[in-house]
Formats: sequence, C-alpha cells, structure tokens
Amino acid sequence: MAETRKSTLVLVAELAGVSIASVSRVMNGLPASQRVTERVRAAAAELGYVPDATARSLKVGKTEQIALAVADVGNPVYVSMMREISQVVTKAGYRLVLSSTGSDPKDQIDLLVSLNRGFADGLIMSPLRVPEELGAQLRTSRFPIVIIGSLPPGVELDNVRADSVAGMALAVDHLAEQGRQRIAFVNGPVDTVPGAARLNGYLTALAARDLPDNADAQVAAKDFTYKAGLKAATALLEQSTPDAIVCANDLLAIAALNVATRRGLRIPDDIAIVGMDDTDIADLANPAITSVDLGATRRAKAAAKLLLRRLRKPDAPVRKVVIEPTLTVRGSSTVEVAP
Repeated sequence: MAETRKSTLVLVAELAGVSIASVSRVMNGLPASQRVTERVRAAAAELGYVPDATARSLKVGKTEQIALAVADVGNPVYVSMMREISQVVTKAGYRLVLSSTGSDPKDQIDLLVSLNRGFADGLIMSPLRVPEELGAQLRTSRFPIVIIGSLPPGVELDNVRADSVAGMALAVDHLAEQGRQRIAFVNGPVDTVPGAARLNGYLTALAARDLPDNADAQVAAKDFTYKAGLKAATALLEQSTPDAIVCANDLLAIAALNVATRRGLRIPDDIAIVGMDDTDIADLANPAITSVDLGATRRAKAAAKLLLRRLRKPDAPVRKVVIEPTLTVRGSSTVEVAP
C-alpha cells in the first residue's frame, strides 16, 4: 500500500515542498518558476511518479497525439512520409500514432469514429480509396483532418496532393526523347485514387506525344506491391512487345525490371523501365531505376504543417496544396547517364 501512495500528487508536493497546485501545473506543462519546476521534477523522479495521460487529456482537452493513417506501413513511400511527419509534429510537442488501415474504407471510417471519441487531437490520412461512405464521414466530421491525396467533390478539408498528370508527362516525355515508341504501363488498381490519377496521366501524356495507347500495353496489378507487380508485368510481356514500361510506383517498376530480365531482355537496350515515387529502392536496383519523384516527403511536411495550423486556428480557411514532380534519370532508361 505504501508504494501505491507514493504515486500521488500529495507525496510529490510534500517532498518538493510546494503546493499540490504547483505540482499539477508542472505536470500539465503549464507555466511555473524554474525553481518550482526543478523541485517538482526531482521529487516525481525520486518517487517514480508518472502522470496519468488519460486523466490529463480529459482535464486539458488534449491528448498531445496526432494520428497518421496509411494503407500499407511497409510501403517505402509511407515510411518516408511517417518519418517526415514525425519530425514536424514532435517539434511541436505531439506524439505520432501510426495506423495501417489497408485499402478497406470501412477500416478508415472506424478510425474516424474512434478519433472523434478523443483518441488523438488531429489526423493525417492518405486513403487509397474514397467511396461515398468515407466521403460522407469526412464531410460531417468536426475533427481536424488533413488528406494526402485527392478529395471527392464536396469534401472541404485541408489537402495535399501530387500532380500525377505532370509526373506521367515527365516519364513519357523522357522515354519518347530516348526514341521509345511503344510505351506500356503497369498500374495499380484503377479504382484507387493514385491508380486513376496515374492512368489519366499516362493516357494524357501519350496523346500529347501522338503515341499509341493500345489496350494490350496496359495492365493493372492487384495492388501496388512487388508481388502483384510480378504477375502484372508477366501478363504484360506475354501479350505485348513494348520498348519501354512506365510503372505506377517503384515496387512495380522493380517487378517489371526483374520479369524483363528473366525473359532475357536487356535493360535499357531492349526495354526501358521508369518508376514513380523515387524511393531508395529505385537507386538500389541493378540497373538503378529512373523514377518520377512525386514529392512524398514534401507532401508529408506540408500536411503536418497544415494540421498544426488547423489545431491552432480551427476556423482558418481550407488550403489545398499541389506538389510538383521531378524526374531522376538512372540506368534503367538510358544507356549513358550524365554524372
């Protein structure tokens, strides 16, 4: 019983020689003199006192937590985003809580419901799909939310997105300038936000270059993973003979590169490969993969700053940010890469 009693504000106050109110102020991060703060922290450390985070959140109306919801925590893009967001929010005094919701909108809706019950102070979400039921939940939520990706009509939330159309134009233009005429496409699921945007960008870029958009040169993987990419790239090369392949992300690009190599095709002599996202794995491939940088870390940083702004100013005007892409040329698309 004695050990239990030591974990009380009363004993901390007695040991520090200050009032209970002073202990409460220090433990809640409220202003107090340096002398009082030092004495309270020393007493709390000696007694092994740890504040009850739940009780504190009820008292001050804050959890000091920000949630990040992504579809796949193993995807290198989401890992990069998580690191960037964590750096920004940590400096602002928040902890980052990660949630992997998969591609099922129901899981994302369940997360929104739990957040509205006080699990976190704000949410950054990067949904793969935004069906009507999720859109409706987003429209009615009073919870501070920033979306990384495109939003359906009528959803007025702070939003950061990549310009996939411009990114695809960079990829197709680069390949066309290398003399490639039969440019195929390995996409992810077309019913996802990135899948639809990148297909639109691919078709737009081909039309701008007056290049053919044959249906047999387009395949959609089951998801945006390496394993799904192997099946999709195999199907593509069984039904067509492209001299270049653009892929919707770097995992799919590595799959396409490996499938092509196993079939005896030389990269980039026989077939060029271009990925998207410009993750570390693109540079680790052999040959290294040319890739479009859609600004994952820039999107993440912008989203984190927008959420912190929303937490400070709940009634601030909604902001929509578009991150412009860049192209990193490597050995998978050109025989000689400038140093």
